[in-house]
Amino acid sequence: MELILKKDVQNIGEAGDIVNVKDGYARNFLLPQNLAEIATKGAKENREKNLERIKIKQEKLHAEALEVAKKIEELEKLEFSAKAGESGKLFGAITTKKLAEEIKAKTGIEIDRKTISLDAPMNKLGNYTMNIKLTSKVKVSLNVSVTASEVLKEEIEETEESAN
Repeated sequence: MELILKKDVQNIGEAGDIVNVKDGYARNFLLPQNLAEIATKGAKENREKNLERIKIKQEKLHAEALEVAKKIEELEKLEFSAKAGESGKLFGAITTKKLAEEIKAKTGIEIDRKTISLDAPMNKLGNYTMNIKLTSKVKVSLNVSVTASEVLKEEIEETEESAN
């Protein structure tokens, strides 16, 4: 099905693009979410008229994303401390929600947690890299260090030993 995107859609295209997608994806996701419209003759003509406006809007969003990326890069590194076991495994993981909250606390910039991706789950002590995709063209990487606030004995092993 041929559609005109109203907003940027990951792995599909940017606002204003004419794309071909499967009928089910269009009917069940893109159209109900108001992310696209069916590419009729009238819609294509309207797109041509609005293309310049869309381009200016995208350039503005790109410039804003570059500013946000610069502020995030200035952080250089996020540091977290959490309770951990003797083996270095955390009691609970550092989630993308916690990362987004920490960025907001340090910079005042609100980041959607869905734009954050991690190379590996943050469930052990150590250094990690998180990637933030601000727009389809602007991506930022930030180092994250996880240290132990306190080391607790791992009770699971102790209970197994006492059961034997």
